[in-house]
This record gives sequence, C-alpha cells and structure tokens, in this order.
Amino acid sequence: MTELTDSTGPANPADPVAFPQDRSCPYHPPTGYEPLRDGRSLSRVTLFDGREVWAVTAHATARALLADPRLSSDRRRPGFPIPAERFAGVRDRRVALLGVDDPEHQRQRRMMIPSFTVRRATELRPWIQRTVDGLLDAMIAQGPPADLVSAFALPVPSMVICGLLGVPYRDHEFFEEQSRRLLRGPRAADSVQARARLEEYLGGLIDAKAKQAEAGDGVLDDLVHHRLRDGTVDRAELVALALILLVAGHETTANMISLGTFTLLRHPDRLAELRADPALLPAAVEELMRMLSIAEGLARVALEDIEIAGTTIRAGEGVLFSTSVINRDPVLYDDPDTLDFHRPTRHHVAFGFGIHQCLGQNLARAELEIALGGLLARLPGLRLAVPAEEVPFKRGDTIQGMLELPVTW
Repeated sequence: MTELTDSTGPANPADPVAFPQDRSCPYHPPTGYEPLRDGRSLSRVTLFDGREVWAVTAHATARALLADPRLSSDRRRPGFPIPAERFAGVRDRRVALLGVDDPEHQRQRRMMIPSFTVRRATELRPWIQRTVDGLLDAMIAQGPPADLVSAFALPVPSMVICGLLGVPYRDHEFFEEQSRRLLRGPRAADSVQARARLEEYLGGLIDAKAKQAEAGDGVLDDLVHHRLRDGTVDRAELVALALILLVAGHETTANMISLGTFTLLRHPDRLAELRADPALLPAAVEELMRMLSIAEGLARVALEDIEIAGTTIRAGEGVLFSTSVINRDPVLYDDPDTLDFHRPTRHHVAFGFGIHQCLGQNLARAELEIALGGLLARLPGLRLAVPAEEVPFKRGDTIQGMLELPVTW
C-alpha cells in the first residue's frame, strides 16, 4: 500500500504506554504519550486491566485501518478493547451506528443520512443562529461573570439535537445528567444505570410518538411513523439509534465549543486574527478539530490477521486509534503542535474515517462556526475570569473538554 510512508519499522513491544492518560494541558496530548510520537505507526499500550493492545499513531496507517473491514467496531466481540472499567458493564449492550458492522451499519446509516447532509445542515443554519443569539442575549442580560459551559456551550447543541430529533428540551437536565453518568460516571454501575434510564426515557418517548395520528417534525417522529410501522426497524433498535444520536449529538459539540473557546483565549494572536477576519471561521473550526481531538481512543478488534506498516495485528487483538497523536503526525502536518488557521486540515481524523466517519459532522461544523462566531461578534472583551490553571477539564478516559469555563467580558 503506497500511502504507508510514515512507518519507520515494526512497532516496539517494549515498555508499553498506559492508555488512556489524563492531559496536563486540555488542548495538547498527554505528556505520557511522547513515546507514541516517535515516528512509528503502531505501538503497544496497556489498558486499565493490564491488557496490552495496539495503538495506531500515524496518520496514513490510521486511515488505512479505519477503512479496513477486517477491523470490527462491535464491542460485543471477544477481544474488543474496553479503555475504562466503567464501560465493561455495558459492553454487551447494542450500540447503534458506531458499534455495528456492515451490513447492519449500512442499513442504519442509510436511514439517517438524509437528516445529516450538508444541504440539511445549511437549511438549519438560520435556526441554529437564532438559538445561539438567544443564549447570548440571556448571558449578556445576566451580566458577567458566567460559566460558558452551562450558559452556552452545553445548551447550544442540546437545543439543536432536541429540535432535530423531536426530543422535548424541557427534559434536558435529565438526559444531560444521564449522559454525563454514562460517559464519566466513576463506577461501572453509573454507566449501566444511566444507559438503562436513557433507554427507558427514549422508549417511552417513542411509544408516545407511535400513538400520535400524525408524525411530528423530528427525525424520531419520521422513523416511528415510517420505519417502525413498516418493520424496517424494531423498537429496540430505534431506542438504540435514538440514544446514540441524542448523547453524541450534544456531548461532542458541547465539548468542542468549550474547549475551542478556551484554546482561542489561550492563543490571543490567533483570536485576534479570527476577530479581524471572520471568513477564517470554517478553517479555524477544522484546525481546532485537528488540534483538540476530543474523541480519543477509537476502538476496534481484528477479525483476522492484518499485515500493515511492518507489523502483524493478529486476529482477536484490540486496536485503539490515538486521534490526538494521529492528528499531529509531522509527516502530514508541519509544526503540528501549533494552532494555524492557514494549514490544510481536511484530512484530520477528528470525525473518524471510513464507514463509521461521524454521521453528524456537517451539523457539528455548522454549530461550531455559528457558536464561535457569535461569541466573537457579541463579546469582543471575552476573557477568562480565573487563572487558566484553575479551569477544570475532563479526565483522559472520556470525551475531552471543560468541566467549567468561567469567563467575563
């Protein structure tokens, strides 16, 4: 495979690195990942339970493997890597879209694609703009200081995904808390209980929609009144689809808004550049996606032996993709640790790659451009309200982002 020019030889099996690790700076990879940035395409890493798996760290190798059907996304398969102990309790539960392979994945994705196209995201922009404007109006009226996470970064994508799916936003405190427990609860029981509560809630919502004579405007309404009724999907699969869309639809974008804002505030020259030329916003969003790589550790398991980059991945071995390292591969990116809005970044893997590339990426781009653009335009004096080292951010075993972001203006 000619594109695999980034390997300097077989992976070194000695002294595997612990994975995942906490970041010491929220917008840089953990300092403990430095051995993974030695130019090799794959390395051995150790999970919480002592199990060793492969970590993919080179860009060309990552794209090749993410597109390889010999790697499975189904975490129910033996050998699938679980990066945190709390996820062990839900590994046997169905994960729609992200956690199924073709042809099941293809069938599910085909149902959802019309709601997440570039055209659909463009149509939603005026509504997203009104949502952003309303939240900024409320922030400004209340006056500084404010927690940008709870006042803005989280409500923006929560409101948008609720409106798109047809989930009542009045229930946002419930599903946001359960999402937090699912992704960040300290115990396995937290993830199990949170998932059960979300499934119960979404199942009840689906049942209520099924009883309505006519469908509402949401994606779930359409799926209930067409796909569920004609037998294309059953209730359990529809609940699983609703769960992944609701959780991923607000968690990832909320973290990008908060961490993206923090990163810009810590790079005043880039912030000034963006204020002077708002036309840079789309490029800035791509560069922030590359640099921040909030979805660390995409997981797969090998279905058969795979020879790649001078290394053999054996059938049944786990494979993790360190997106924070892959997106800083010096083979592809000059000076990769520098925030640069003028570099070509469309080949980053922040949204994944291959058949499981993020379904909502067009919507996420629209939300990020409008949210960050609104902050820059409406709050020209935006700055941190506390020293940067006092701003709390998330642990390394979940989606990366800020727990709080105290700001003033």
